[in-house]
Amino acid sequence: MRQKLENRSFLLLLLLVSIAFGLLLKPFWGAIFWAAAVAVIFYPLQNFFLRKFGNRRNLAALTTLLCCVLIVVMPVILIVQQVVSEAIGLYQAIQQGEITPGAYLDQIRAAFPVIPEFLDRIGVDTDNMRERLSNFAVTASRFLAQETLTVGQNTVGFVLSLCLMLYLSFFLLRDGHSLVELMVKALPLGDEREHRLFDKFAEVTRATVKGNILVAIVQGALGGIIFWILGLPAALLWGVLMAVLSLIPAVGAALVWGPAAIYLFAVGSWIPGTVLLLFGVLVIGLADNILRPILVGRDTKLPDYLVLFSTLGGIALMGINGFVLGPLVAALFLTFWDIFMIEFNDEQSSPY
Repeated sequence: MRQKLENRSFLLLLLLVSIAFGLLLKPFWGAIFWAAAVAVIFYPLQNFFLRKFGNRRNLAALTTLLCCVLIVVMPVILIVQQVVSEAIGLYQAIQQGEITPGAYLDQIRAAFPVIPEFLDRIGVDTDNMRERLSNFAVTASRFLAQETLTVGQNTVGFVLSLCLMLYLSFFLLRDGHSLVELMVKALPLGDEREHRLFDKFAEVTRATVKGNILVAIVQGALGGIIFWILGLPAALLWGVLMAVLSLIPAVGAALVWGPAAIYLFAVGSWIPGTVLLLFGVLVIGLADNILRPILVGRDTKLPDYLVLFSTLGGIALMGINGFVLGPLVAALFLTFWDIFMIEFNDEQSSPY
């Protein structure tokens, strides 16, 4: 009886201490998650350097981390700097009246009268829409300026989080296998199940990060290039916005190039509008439809519809990290049920 009481008390304290430790690390969960993602993605490169350097783990991890900085971190920082510059220019143009969203809407209404007629039929007040669009542009530009100022003020915090992520990534690359084995020993789920869950975590994280980011880079680059060729302003800014929105499967980048094509048609630029429309549908759209199932759906072994809903749900609940965490939760959900069906229902196979 005393032994049971001691065991229950110990488990309760273990749970409380674990929760307290999790809350203690809460400010750094973003850095910890991306450090784990970096370690998972670059672990094959770490193994390559281990073979080259004769199993010198510190040197291999340091070299792998340097490759990560050169390939990923530095280009992202340079692009962000340029995007901030273009965003400030756009904000100033809106504030000075050089860009008037309400006038753009009037041009579209004049060029396509069927659109306001249809909206009026379904009860949408287009005059009120013009005022709302103008107010939204002012609010958005003010928000953009405030966020730019905030980014500048939080540079120290960003650099600190980046350094913490890289620092932790080094140890996860160097000691990742040992840490996984330690967690397998600690968790009371059964070693075989735990190895399977960790393998699924690595598989899905690697597929979603590499796949989604590669699709985002391709769509953003294609969108930015066509905007630049057609002479549209702030091409890099819109390209980056298309890259970010492309994390939303199926419709992401079209939220940028679609309205731009409509505007070109409205102002009588039929050739540029047609080029942008065809390029958006046949090139940018196909890049998403072809690459995402290959890079994300196939490697995660998730159906396309589940990738879509889990990504949207993840982004809605967890922000930008959700494009990885959403499919990861979905994959672990299916894995747990697969284990349950095999071990508890005597099922020998799963549809996933």
